[in-house]
Amino acid sequence: MRNEVVLVTGGNRGLGRAFVEEALARGARKVYAAARDPRSVSIPGAVPLALDVTDPDSVRRAAAEAPDVTVLINNAGITTRASMLHGDLDDIRREFETNFYGTINVTRAFAPVLAANGGGHVLDVHSVLSWISQGTSYSASKAAVWQATNAFRLELAPQGTTVTGLHVGYIDTEMTAGVDAPKVTAQDVARQALDGVAAGDFEVLADEVTRTVKRGLSADPAALYPQLV
Repeated sequence: MRNEVVLVTGGNRGLGRAFVEEALARGARKVYAAARDPRSVSIPGAVPLALDVTDPDSVRRAAAEAPDVTVLINNAGITTRASMLHGDLDDIRREFETNFYGTINVTRAFAPVLAANGGGHVLDVHSVLSWISQGTSYSASKAAVWQATNAFRLELAPQGTTVTGLHVGYIDTEMTAGVDAPKVTAQDVARQALDGVAAGDFEVLADEVTRTVKRGLSADPAALYPQLV
Protein backbone atom coordinates (compact mmCIF):
# COMPACT_ATOMS: atom_id res chain seq x y z
CA MET A 1 0.00 0.00 0.00
CA ARG A 2 2.97 2.33 0.21
CA ASN A 3 2.16 5.54 -1.68
CA GLU A 4 -1.18 4.17 -2.91
CA VAL A 5 -4.40 6.20 -2.67
CA VAL A 6 -7.07 3.93 -1.22
CA LEU A 7 -10.84 4.30 -1.04
CA VAL A 8 -12.84 2.06 1.30
CA THR A 9 -16.63 2.01 1.06
CA GLY A 10 -18.28 1.58 4.43
CA GLY A 11 -14.99 2.77 5.89
CA ASN A 12 -16.35 4.13 9.15
CA ARG A 13 -16.75 0.89 11.13
CA GLY A 14 -16.28 -2.86 11.28
CA LEU A 15 -14.18 -4.43 8.55
CA GLY A 16 -14.15 -1.17 6.61
CA ARG A 17 -12.52 0.65 9.51
CA ALA A 18 -9.95 -2.16 9.77
CA PHE A 19 -9.15 -1.73 6.06
CA VAL A 20 -8.64 2.01 6.51
CA GLU A 21 -6.37 1.55 9.53
CA GLU A 22 -4.35 -1.23 7.88
CA ALA A 23 -3.84 0.76 4.68
CA LEU A 24 -2.64 3.75 6.69
CA ALA A 25 -0.31 1.52 8.72
CA ARG A 26 1.18 0.18 5.47
CA GLY A 27 2.10 3.66 4.27
CA ALA A 28 -0.75 4.57 1.96
CA ARG A 29 -0.36 8.16 0.78
CA LYS A 30 -4.06 8.84 1.30
CA VAL A 31 -7.02 6.77 2.49
CA TYR A 32 -10.60 7.85 1.83
CA ALA A 33 -13.01 6.44 4.41
CA ALA A 34 -16.32 6.61 2.57
CA ALA A 35 -19.62 6.54 4.44
CA ARG A 36 -23.16 7.82 4.06
CA ASP A 37 -22.42 10.25 6.89
CA PRO A 38 -18.76 11.33 6.71
CA ARG A 39 -19.10 12.77 10.23
CA SER A 40 -19.15 9.16 11.47
CA VAL A 41 -15.52 8.70 10.37
CA SER A 42 -13.23 9.02 13.40
CA ILE A 43 -9.99 7.45 12.17
CA PRO A 44 -6.88 9.60 12.56
CA GLY A 45 -5.26 10.24 9.19
CA ALA A 46 -8.27 9.14 7.10
CA VAL A 47 -10.06 11.45 4.66
CA PRO A 48 -13.85 11.30 5.23
CA LEU A 49 -15.84 11.07 2.01
CA ALA A 50 -19.61 11.19 1.62
CA LEU A 51 -20.79 8.16 -0.34
CA ASP A 52 -24.06 6.27 -0.52
CA VAL A 53 -23.38 3.29 -2.78
CA THR A 54 -27.10 2.93 -3.56
CA ASP A 55 -27.35 6.49 -4.92
CA PRO A 56 -25.82 6.92 -8.40
CA ASP A 57 -25.55 10.70 -7.96
CA SER A 58 -23.66 10.24 -4.68
CA VAL A 59 -21.34 7.75 -6.35
CA ARG A 60 -20.63 10.13 -9.24
CA ARG A 61 -19.87 12.97 -6.82
CA ALA A 62 -17.48 10.75 -4.86
CA ALA A 63 -15.62 9.76 -8.03
CA ALA A 64 -15.26 13.44 -8.91
CA GLU A 65 -14.02 14.32 -5.41
CA ALA A 66 -11.49 11.45 -5.30
CA PRO A 67 -9.79 11.51 -8.72
CA ASP A 68 -6.50 10.17 -7.35
CA VAL A 69 -7.70 6.71 -6.21
CA THR A 70 -5.47 3.77 -7.16
CA VAL A 71 -6.98 1.07 -4.91
CA LEU A 72 -10.76 0.66 -4.55
CA ILE A 73 -12.11 -1.54 -1.74
CA ASN A 74 -15.79 -2.40 -2.16
CA ASN A 75 -16.62 -3.22 1.45
CA ALA A 76 -20.04 -1.63 2.09
CA GLY A 77 -22.72 -4.22 2.77
CA ILE A 78 -25.78 -5.00 4.83
CA THR A 79 -27.72 -8.06 5.94
CA THR A 80 -31.43 -8.25 6.72
CA ARG A 81 -31.37 -12.02 7.36
CA ALA A 82 -34.42 -12.30 5.12
CA SER A 83 -35.60 -15.77 4.13
CA MET A 84 -35.61 -16.36 0.39
CA LEU A 85 -38.98 -18.13 0.73
CA HIS A 86 -40.76 -16.07 3.37
CA GLY A 87 -38.77 -12.83 3.75
CA ASP A 88 -40.05 -9.37 2.94
CA LEU A 89 -39.18 -8.63 -0.69
CA ASP A 90 -38.32 -5.04 0.26
CA ASP A 91 -35.62 -6.37 2.60
CA ILE A 92 -34.26 -8.61 -0.14
CA ARG A 93 -34.20 -5.72 -2.61
CA ARG A 94 -32.44 -3.52 -0.04
CA GLU A 95 -29.67 -6.11 0.32
CA PHE A 96 -29.19 -6.36 -3.42
CA GLU A 97 -29.23 -2.57 -3.83
CA THR A 98 -26.35 -2.26 -1.36
CA ASN A 99 -24.36 -5.47 -1.74
CA PHE A 100 -24.73 -6.11 -5.48
CA TYR A 101 -25.80 -2.94 -7.27
CA GLY A 102 -23.76 -0.79 -4.88
CA THR A 103 -20.61 -2.69 -5.83
CA ILE A 104 -21.45 -2.29 -9.51
CA ASN A 105 -22.23 1.43 -9.15
CA VAL A 106 -18.94 2.19 -7.41
CA THR A 107 -16.77 0.02 -9.65
CA ARG A 108 -18.20 1.48 -12.84
CA ALA A 109 -17.73 5.04 -11.55
CA PHE A 110 -14.13 4.50 -10.44
CA ALA A 111 -12.95 2.35 -13.36
CA PRO A 112 -11.98 5.45 -15.41
CA VAL A 113 -10.26 6.93 -12.32
CA LEU A 114 -8.19 3.78 -11.86
CA ALA A 115 -7.32 3.71 -15.57
CA ALA A 116 -6.20 7.34 -15.49
CA ASN A 117 -3.96 6.56 -12.52
CA GLY A 118 -2.17 3.64 -14.13
CA GLY A 119 -4.62 0.76 -13.70
CA GLY A 120 -4.68 0.14 -9.98
CA HIS A 121 -6.59 -2.52 -8.12
CA VAL A 122 -10.10 -3.42 -6.96
CA LEU A 123 -10.83 -5.52 -3.86
CA ASP A 124 -14.39 -6.82 -3.47
CA VAL A 125 -15.60 -8.18 -0.14
CA HIS A 126 -17.58 -11.37 -0.68
CA SER A 127 -18.38 -14.01 1.91
CA VAL A 128 -18.19 -17.76 2.39
CA LEU A 129 -21.94 -17.38 1.83
CA SER A 130 -21.17 -16.60 -1.81
CA TRP A 131 -20.63 -20.36 -2.06
CA ILE A 132 -22.98 -21.86 0.52
CA SER A 133 -26.50 -20.82 1.48
CA GLN A 134 -28.19 -20.45 4.84
CA GLY A 135 -31.53 -19.97 3.10
CA THR A 136 -31.21 -16.18 3.18
CA SER A 137 -31.11 -13.47 0.57
CA TYR A 138 -27.73 -12.32 1.91
CA SER A 139 -26.17 -15.46 0.46
CA ALA A 140 -27.84 -14.79 -2.88
CA SER A 141 -26.63 -11.18 -2.94
CA LYS A 142 -23.04 -12.21 -2.15
CA ALA A 143 -23.14 -14.94 -4.80
CA ALA A 144 -24.17 -12.24 -7.28
CA VAL A 145 -21.28 -10.02 -6.13
CA TRP A 146 -18.88 -12.93 -6.68
CA GLN A 147 -19.99 -13.24 -10.29
CA ALA A 148 -19.85 -9.47 -10.75
CA THR A 149 -16.24 -9.59 -9.52
CA ASN A 150 -15.43 -12.33 -12.04
CA ALA A 151 -16.93 -10.19 -14.80
CA PHE A 152 -15.09 -7.04 -13.72
CA ARG A 153 -11.82 -8.98 -13.51
CA LEU A 154 -12.17 -9.86 -17.18
CA GLU A 155 -13.39 -6.45 -18.33
CA LEU A 156 -10.90 -4.37 -16.36
CA ALA A 157 -7.83 -6.42 -17.31
CA PRO A 158 -7.24 -4.56 -20.61
CA GLN A 159 -6.85 -1.25 -18.74
CA GLY A 160 -4.35 -2.81 -16.32
CA THR A 161 -6.71 -3.00 -13.33
CA THR A 162 -6.41 -6.18 -11.28
CA VAL A 163 -9.26 -7.51 -9.14
CA THR A 164 -9.23 -9.54 -5.92
CA GLY A 165 -12.22 -11.19 -4.27
CA LEU A 166 -12.21 -11.66 -0.48
CA HIS A 167 -14.15 -14.60 0.96
CA VAL A 168 -14.52 -15.02 4.71
CA GLY A 169 -16.91 -16.45 7.30
CA TYR A 170 -17.92 -14.71 10.51
CA ILE A 171 -15.94 -11.58 11.37
CA ASP A 172 -16.05 -10.17 14.88
CA THR A 173 -17.93 -6.96 14.07
CA GLU A 174 -21.23 -5.32 14.92
CA MET A 175 -22.93 -7.20 12.06
CA THR A 176 -22.28 -10.57 13.75
CA ALA A 177 -22.77 -9.46 17.36
CA GLY A 178 -25.70 -11.85 17.81
CA VAL A 179 -23.96 -14.86 16.24
CA ASP A 180 -22.60 -17.56 18.58
CA ALA A 181 -19.89 -19.07 16.39
CA PRO A 182 -16.12 -18.88 15.91
CA LYS A 183 -15.08 -15.54 14.44
CA VAL A 184 -11.94 -13.99 12.99
CA THR A 185 -10.93 -10.43 13.81
CA ALA A 186 -11.49 -7.64 11.34
CA GLN A 187 -7.83 -6.70 11.66
CA ASP A 188 -6.67 -10.19 10.65
CA VAL A 189 -9.00 -10.23 7.65
CA ALA A 190 -7.81 -6.79 6.53
CA ARG A 191 -4.17 -7.89 6.79
CA GLN A 192 -4.78 -11.04 4.74
CA ALA A 193 -6.79 -9.15 2.13
CA LEU A 194 -4.20 -6.43 1.60
CA ASP A 195 -1.48 -9.07 1.44
CA GLY A 196 -3.53 -10.60 -1.39
CA VAL A 197 -3.83 -7.25 -3.15
CA ALA A 198 -0.06 -6.76 -2.90
CA ALA A 199 0.53 -10.24 -4.32
CA GLY A 200 -1.99 -9.78 -7.13
CA ASP A 201 -4.08 -12.73 -5.93
CA PHE A 202 -7.42 -13.35 -7.60
CA GLU A 203 -8.96 -14.62 -4.36
CA VAL A 204 -8.25 -14.44 -0.64
CA LEU A 205 -9.81 -17.11 1.59
CA ALA A 206 -9.47 -15.63 5.05
CA ASP A 207 -10.44 -18.50 7.35
CA GLU A 208 -10.57 -22.28 7.49
CA VAL A 209 -14.37 -22.41 7.15
CA THR A 210 -14.10 -20.64 3.80
CA ARG A 211 -11.26 -22.84 2.62
CA THR A 212 -13.25 -25.97 3.54
CA VAL A 213 -16.37 -24.79 1.70
CA LYS A 214 -14.33 -23.87 -1.39
CA ARG A 215 -12.82 -27.37 -1.50
CA GLY A 216 -16.32 -28.87 -1.32
CA LEU A 217 -17.83 -27.01 -4.25
CA SER A 218 -17.11 -29.82 -6.70
CA ALA A 219 -18.88 -32.40 -4.50
CA ASP A 220 -22.52 -33.40 -4.53
CA PRO A 221 -24.73 -30.75 -2.85
CA ALA A 222 -25.46 -33.21 -0.04
CA ALA A 223 -21.83 -32.84 1.08
CA LEU A 224 -22.39 -29.14 1.79
CA TYR A 225 -25.99 -29.53 2.93
CA PRO A 226 -26.19 -32.71 5.07
CA GLN A 227 -29.71 -31.71 6.14
CA LEU A 228 -30.88 -32.75 2.66
CA VAL A 229 -29.98 -36.40 3.31
